[in-house]
Amino acid sequence: MYKKAEELKTQIKLNSLGKEKMLKTNLADFDEWNKKVRLFSLIQVKPGEEVEYHMHVGESEAFYILSGQGIYNDNGNKVDVTPGMVTLTPSGQGHSIKNTGDEMLVFIALIIVE
Repeated sequence: MYKKAEELKTQIKLNSLGKEKMLKTNLADFDEWNKKVRLFSLIQVKPGEEVEYHMHVGESEAFYILSGQGIYNDNGNKVDVTPGMVTLTPSGQGHSIKNTGDEMLVFIALIIVE
């Protein structure tokens, strides 16, 4: 199976002021993944914007940083992230990520249901 780039769906996410803060392109649009993969997406966060802190219960989430720079909050432990880094948030833990650079922070996000 495969998907062409033009077949992938991209959503625009807005910040609290109604301005575009990020783009989310769904990469897991295959029915066979629906039971185990809740999210497999390319995320592009604009400079100064963030994916707010949230918890995961019954699922784990990983980020693979492709480009840009940011600060990753791993249960209160803040770490600078750069291309090539991987993060993991197991079930029962929380995280956030903020773009601290002047270009898009681009990463792949994967949520696996336990």
